[in-house]
Amino acid sequence: MPHTLRGNVVIGQSGGPTAVINQSLVGVIEALRGKPGIEKILGCVHGVSGIVKEHYVELQGLAQAKLERIAVTPSSALGSSRDKPDAEYCKRIFASFEKQNVRYFFYIGGNDSSDACRIVNETAREHRYELRAFHVPKTIDNDLQHNDHTPGFGSAARFVACAFMGDNLDNLALPGVKINVIMGRHAGFLTAASMLGRRSEADGPHLVYVPEVVFHADKFLADVDAVYKKWGRCLIAVSEGVHDEHRRPMAAKLAEMSGAPVERDSHGNVQLSGSGVLGDFLADLIKKQLKIKRVRADTFGYLQRSFAGCVSESDAREARESAHEAGRLAVSGEHDGSVAIQRVSDAPYKVAYKRIELADVAAKTRHLDPSFIVNGNNIADSFKTYALPLVGKLPEIDTLIEK
Repeated sequence: MPHTLRGNVVIGQSGGPTAVINQSLVGVIEALRGKPGIEKILGCVHGVSGIVKEHYVELQGLAQAKLERIAVTPSSALGSSRDKPDAEYCKRIFASFEKQNVRYFFYIGGNDSSDACRIVNETAREHRYELRAFHVPKTIDNDLQHNDHTPGFGSAARFVACAFMGDNLDNLALPGVKINVIMGRHAGFLTAASMLGRRSEADGPHLVYVPEVVFHADKFLADVDAVYKKWGRCLIAVSEGVHDEHRRPMAAKLAEMSGAPVERDSHGNVQLSGSGVLGDFLADLIKKQLKIKRVRADTFGYLQRSFAGCVSESDAREARESAHEAGRLAVSGEHDGSVAIQRVSDAPYKVAYKRIELADVAAKTRHLDPSFIVNGNNIADSFKTYALPLVGKLPEIDTLIEK
């Protein structure tokens, strides 16, 4: 029999919100309510910053109907945080946990969140304070090591795929060059999802650029020129994280060239999302160098993270189930870890949940498999086998215009 650890629970949400992160919140609550040793279940408001400020809300008394509404609501119901706790910050977290008799900590987030969970756990061990700390996976970037995929990605990828299906028809109706910039600092999974709605070779995106490949402006122009001459139009997907041969983000490089200030987040990363500089620069480059008149650019920015009404059923289900597994592990006696989603089969699509060490996922990045990348400017059809079960059935569409 596992040792029954008596005390309170703290659940937090961290990093970029997603369409299904609240499924994980509700999943943890469901897994722990009424279990031996569990006293209060508390939510920390705005992640770790809420812990050090002792800003908690009680969760265990919420009616199931309320929880179900929260579960299907996009974005972080508890608020989120970009704070990156160092050792000193984690001491403050630990002090709050001691004061509140917190014995279970669940942090829903990506690689940085798992690292925060690891540091908090190590601090507790140093003080010989019994704590069970679990990371519950979440990230639209789909870049957590040892995971086939992560909650949040499927729904964001569905948004991107559907947006490109519509934009392809728009580009067919009014031909020209259209550039869409998509989230993804280091991993190209979400940008790759732009091709999931293609029905033929003539469908866009005709070109796809991901961070796993060095971006060369001259090659980009040659690619666009070739596609435009073949089809009389060109739809392009570009990751916000594309970089030069020195691994310097093109968006930051171009912003500095234009004299614009380069903003950084609390993790020291150059702020890429929410800026149209990359799309605007590429559009201007095409107009000037290729003399194409109709060139447009959009930056999806934050829209793809928490878009209501564009949720993948499998994504929602797995976000909740992975949280159930984290709660089960904690009350069964496991001391810490992260929950990884691992694919068992493609047909029928089936997954399993596995506990992995926090150190195996903390602050590490998984990249798009090179086998999916074609000629540095496209994504292979084999990516559909991987991604479509995560995204779900896409709309069926057609056109009367000859391609």
